[in-house]
Amino acid sequence: MFFDLAQGFAALLVPQTFLYLVGGFMLGLLFGAIPGLTATLAIALLLPFTFGMEVVNALVMVMGIYMSGIYAGSITGITVNIPGAPSGAITSLDGHALMKQGHGAQALGLDAFASSIGGMIGALVLMLLAQPISELALLFRTPDKFSLVLLAVITVTIVARGSLWKAGMAMALGLMISTVGIDPMLPQGRFDFDSYHLVEGIGLLPAVIGLFAVCELLVQAATPARLTQAEAAGMPKLKRRDFVPSRATLREIGPVTYVKSSVIGVLIGMLPGGGASMASFIAYAEAKRSSRHPEKFGQGSHEGLAASEAANNAMCGGAIIPLLTMGIPGDAVTAIIFGVLLIHGLVPGPALLTENVDVIAPMFAALFVASVFVFLSVLLFGPLYIRLSRINRGVLYAFIAMISMVGVFASSFSAFQMWMALAIGAFAFALRRFGYPIVPMLMGVILGPYLEEFLRRSLIVSKGDPMIFLTSPGSAAFLALTLVFVWLLRLRPSRHELPSG
Repeated sequence: MFFDLAQGFAALLVPQTFLYLVGGFMLGLLFGAIPGLTATLAIALLLPFTFGMEVVNALVMVMGIYMSGIYAGSITGITVNIPGAPSGAITSLDGHALMKQGHGAQALGLDAFASSIGGMIGALVLMLLAQPISELALLFRTPDKFSLVLLAVITVTIVARGSLWKAGMAMALGLMISTVGIDPMLPQGRFDFDSYHLVEGIGLLPAVIGLFAVCELLVQAATPARLTQAEAAGMPKLKRRDFVPSRATLREIGPVTYVKSSVIGVLIGMLPGGGASMASFIAYAEAKRSSRHPEKFGQGSHEGLAASEAANNAMCGGAIIPLLTMGIPGDAVTAIIFGVLLIHGLVPGPALLTENVDVIAPMFAALFVASVFVFLSVLLFGPLYIRLSRINRGVLYAFIAMISMVGVFASSFSAFQMWMALAIGAFAFALRRFGYPIVPMLMGVILGPYLEEFLRRSLIVSKGDPMIFLTSPGSAAFLALTLVFVWLLRLRPSRHELPSG
């Protein structure tokens, strides 16, 4: 195995291959940071061009896009509170709070450092433990997956700021939105009001753009212009060393937070449908549960920022494992990577890791090197990221609105989905005015299809007997963990509940 890894890193020393990695990384950074243009879209647009590439160069470039695209979703979330991707939503809570307090460079530095650590741990797990971990993933049955998704739904609801009732209502609204369209088990539409537009359902990207980009634009338009602490102080010129986390901050977070969150990210990534969003939310909830200062979460917590971002990028390594060993994509990006493999005649399966080492080893090495690039990128481009908050707000938000709508149309080729994003944004704006959190609603949209599918499949297998969720060891363990989270996070509010203001 170590020979294989050395072979993979040696392949990256070829100038052409290395340039493909750098080019892919920069492309993912651009697409991930701009709301509406995700890493998924970047790889999808690249897919036709991989026909003419050597397979190693194609896979190396895709790995660069994957790692940087997941990380970059938090950049605009921190600077202007509009995450470029769903995975950056939870990071925006503490990252933008730090930005408003005048610690934007610190927030971006911590963000990149945590992403880099998580990415490296995920890549190492992928390189060293891909085969045994894939065998472990096979032990997860459908009831286990349902209980895991239920754990994510409940923890996201109970860690939301303010009223538990309002957070529950927001989650329920998100779950309701996810049910519109074709029934996942039967070939018929539902809740479509006889509209052929709604039969296809409400896409994830329009929901994300509506809930965050459009909603935030409306909030800013309705809010009198105010200077943040940093702007009031004149925002002194930043140096690159300002983006390097201090030793005191790293000691405050602690290595346990990085390792634990990265492990959560890898494990969530291994599960079909897990994805970066679920990984970041569960890691954030666990970090809050075990924190000595849970009251800081949502108001500029270093631990919360580090936990969510470490899990985000560690998920990349975990998601590759079931793709290569079992042909099961872990998320939307790996589903497109599956297509890249097939285009070049590589069929995922147990034999792929042993028969195509010369191709797979550079792919693993590229994921690791791309995670190192993440921290280097904030040292190079960090001052440019901060300038996003200094741009004239009218010009900046007009540009974001245009790009967001173009991104929605490019993902669906549907003008109706653009109108749907606007409608969801207006609805989310009204919810925020009445104190309803938006993040649980987004998670409801993301997790709703998986929650329903795994529930119905489990009940079909058990012929309608719900006891299957208790008789399955994995499912019972996740349900028990859910109860522990509820007790720790809500039945002990004096320690864990965030203030509603």
